[in-house]
Amino acid sequence: GENAIGAILADGWFAGYIGYAGERNHYGHDLRLMCQLDIEYEDGTTAVIASGADWKATTGPILQADFLMGETYDARKEMPGWNEPDFNDVNWTPVAVGSDEVQPKVQAAVSQPVIVYETVKPVSVSEPAPGQYVFDMGQNFAGVVRLTIKGKAGQTITLRHGERLNPDGTLYTANLRRAKAIDTYICKGDGKETWQPYFTFHGFQYVELTGVDTKPRLDAIVGLALSSDTPTAGTFECSDAMVNKLQSNAVWTQRMNFIDVPTDCPQRDERLGWTGDAQVYINTACYQNDVQAFFTKWLIDLEDAQRPDGQFPMVAPVKVAGDDGGPAWADAGVICPWTIYKMYGDKQVLRTHYDAMNKFIDFCRDRSTKDMLPPEEFHCFGDWLNINDDTPKDVIYTAYFAYSTHLMAQIAEVLDESADSAEYTQLFETIKASFNKAYVGPDGKIKGDTQTAYVLALAFDLLDSDKQKLAADHLVRRIEECNWHLSTGFVGTKDLMLVLAKIGRNDVAYRLLHNDTFPSWGFTIKHGATTIWERWNGWTPETGFGDVGMNSFAHYSFGAVCQWMFENIGGIQTDSPAFKHILLKPQPGGKLTWAKTTYDSVRGEIRTDWKIKGGLFKCDVTIPPNTTATMYLPAATPDTVTESGRSLDETAGILKASAEPGLMVIELESGRYRFASRLPQ
Repeated sequence: GENAIGAILADGWFAGYIGYAGERNHYGHDLRLMCQLDIEYEDGTTAVIASGADWKATTGPILQADFLMGETYDARKEMPGWNEPDFNDVNWTPVAVGSDEVQPKVQAAVSQPVIVYETVKPVSVSEPAPGQYVFDMGQNFAGVVRLTIKGKAGQTITLRHGERLNPDGTLYTANLRRAKAIDTYICKGDGKETWQPYFTFHGFQYVELTGVDTKPRLDAIVGLALSSDTPTAGTFECSDAMVNKLQSNAVWTQRMNFIDVPTDCPQRDERLGWTGDAQVYINTACYQNDVQAFFTKWLIDLEDAQRPDGQFPMVAPVKVAGDDGGPAWADAGVICPWTIYKMYGDKQVLRTHYDAMNKFIDFCRDRSTKDMLPPEEFHCFGDWLNINDDTPKDVIYTAYFAYSTHLMAQIAEVLDESADSAEYTQLFETIKASFNKAYVGPDGKIKGDTQTAYVLALAFDLLDSDKQKLAADHLVRRIEECNWHLSTGFVGTKDLMLVLAKIGRNDVAYRLLHNDTFPSWGFTIKHGATTIWERWNGWTPETGFGDVGMNSFAHYSFGAVCQWMFENIGGIQTDSPAFKHILLKPQPGGKLTWAKTTYDSVRGEIRTDWKIKGGLFKCDVTIPPNTTATMYLPAATPDTVTESGRSLDETAGILKASAEPGLMVIELESGRYRFASRLPQ
């Protein structure tokens, strides 16, 4: 039969505004479409319909479409049937073909498409000023709204978006900087009209609607939350509503910023793929969603952006921000591939980027001193947005150089590059020795005496054995000196809770988790956060909003705490690629009386479900087929431990059990188990 094929083009990343410089046309100015339809008929013959000089084009009802600025749609200019075979295109003009700007390399996409993954209905509408109606969506998210309206022909409806409200109830937009985040709909005037933008997205919880004669109904708009189609992989729920909200906030923030590129924030004039943010959060991202394809795509962007000398950039794709990432940012080029391998067993991602990772370590080595310490001058963002606790940048430089080198030794071993593995192992030992000599005192104090300095040294195994306990005690001392609060920024917060678990101080970690005074995750939640804030002081009762120059309310970096929640509250960890051998280490503490955690690994679902009642600890676990697990079960004594009411030696699937102080260590085959024990006093 008769068919037609057509497309609508807008600026997007190619020609639209990207970043904070107020610039557009980063890749080119003239929009082009390349498409091809391959047809195979029943008789085996084929035909190809391809875009070319015989195509025609025109401007339609979309008058403006930009990620940062928004979209303008004039419904009076609609052309019903424009993409159907019998449409009269006599007034359309021939298309321009070819390009002097770019010669694109066409590749198959490896990541998931962006989809509407949830609809969000407003919870209230207010009128802070005459004719100015503000909808509260009840949730900060990235996307657009679908508008349903009755208006006169030519009536202009304006939708403005923001994450928070000013004290007078009006929309807070100062933190958007140059991003207008305004969508405009011009009515055609023939009854009820429904419209949603095609080519923009905003980060918002509140929508201001103007241009109507009477107060709109609550159902005049509905939110469409957009994200790359990364399926849910993990779930977490516990007895503390605030902790559950923290988990929810992290999930929403991840979704908001995983729109084809792992961006810093979805609302202001930035939306860049910051490498430091990505590397601190990637492990949490893997627990929350299946992000293997998502990061496989982005790692191509990252390698494309690598400098000839081996340095990785601040952002990928490398636009607006610079190509010198500096410590903890550039290291994403090693940390992210390793994490994808660890969580999914994907050796190919290591092989694909192995040469790029080698070049990066060579770059770090070449610019360091003969002792592998920092050069006199180097770029480093530091422990970004810490709370008055700046960690010396040379400490961060050396710690991350050592960590990436240590990972490279493991990567080389996985890829059977034994000579490289030996070389990187030796280089790591050299950096470690220099770190101890340059920055660690006889009493275990590390230069700067900051929480982050101790966190990095302990997380990356940089300390001599006689200094580890001393440094651990100093970390706890620094937390106590902050009135049992954290002071860490983007760099330190990622590993803070994991290090407290590592040194046996989950009691301190739980204390930080449950805090609701400044600075803490609970503080933001107490003050209305439905997502993770960029700054601990994004808003405070004393000063109101933080620095408008950089104050996102949807920035996932501090949400990296959820890795600790999955691995310590839920107790789900791996000590081999892709959970071939699982560690189950649920560690109850704080105010919690129960927790349910699942992770749909590449080998199947892993589940822990524990509760405490009357001094008894009960934990149901699920271990997927073709895996084994080591269960670390809190237990006062071995004789208090049962499985489904039976002693362990009567239970099928238990390969071995041994007692440690306060624990039973049980080797398990795949299956489902119901353990019970009496908790240590």
